[in-house]
Amino acid sequence: MNNQYKSDVEALDVFKEKYLQLKNEVAKVIVGQEDVLENLIIAVFSRGHALLVGVPGLAKTLMINTLARALGLTYSRIQFTPDLMPSDIIGTEILDESKHFKFIKGPVFANIILADEINRTPPKTQSALLEAMQEKAVTVAGQTFKLDEPFFVLATQNPIEQEGTYPLPEAQLDRFMFNIRLDYPSFDEEIEIVKSTTTDIEVDIKKVLDAYEIMYFQNLIRKIPVPENVFRYAVSLVSKSRPGTSLAHKLASEYISWGAGPRASQYLIIGAKCHAAIKGKYSPDIEDVVAVAPSVLRHRIVKNYKAEAEGITIEEIINEFTLN
Repeated sequence: MNNQYKSDVEALDVFKEKYLQLKNEVAKVIVGQEDVLENLIIAVFSRGHALLVGVPGLAKTLMINTLARALGLTYSRIQFTPDLMPSDIIGTEILDESKHFKFIKGPVFANIILADEINRTPPKTQSALLEAMQEKAVTVAGQTFKLDEPFFVLATQNPIEQEGTYPLPEAQLDRFMFNIRLDYPSFDEEIEIVKSTTTDIEVDIKKVLDAYEIMYFQNLIRKIPVPENVFRYAVSLVSKSRPGTSLAHKLASEYISWGAGPRASQYLIIGAKCHAAIKGKYSPDIEDVVAVAPSVLRHRIVKNYKAEAEGITIEEIINEFTLN
């Protein structure tokens, strides 16, 4: 795989082409949602995980399934419910015919995991998945099993129903590279959706990449050089979110009770590298950091009561941080 391209620049050119092919394949099934798809692809090639927040019926499951097929990866969907146990995710030991314990792998042993409504299950089960995300391995009865690479978790949350849910604590939310908001389709897009889903026409999704190519491009993204001013901008942007510190933005002191940690700065840079690559650039600039900032910071900043009372959104605050 390493010898396939003459240089990293040539490989980045190929990566941009593959990205466009991926978008085209997914667009055969999914109408609109281009920003959501772009963020998902950036998360995959940045080796990050994503939290997708949207009301039911916006084709979250279909989008992930289609993306998995276009990426040539295995896919598992886990429906999180209040009675789900950690063993339902990671697997369990059974006694086989020869009276020996045998480990039966759970659905977490796939490349792409859709954790549907992750906030519907108790913390013990949530943490089993979050441990797998962090360690890329699971431990059962003292034995460690490596997960398949590449490994990507997409968790969904319904923003409306909060009854009977177990919200993810801030420390666990921090494990997700992106928090991606899914909006309703436009009027014309919804007409297209209805037309395409009320016929018996089946769409053939072509495989654009395989697991080895994805890992190659993940490593390539890491090698992209970053100018010093972009590092400084990313860290400065995160520092603005921390109330009570010397670099805090005035809005942070007024509307934020808790700011983003260093992981936000790391994800801003790796996300900016990938964003630059899909746009055909060989190095990220400040514009690329700004492009990924809302998805990286949205779930890492905690608003205070004053912000809630005045109807100030996290997006408005982040936008102000990027402007000055």
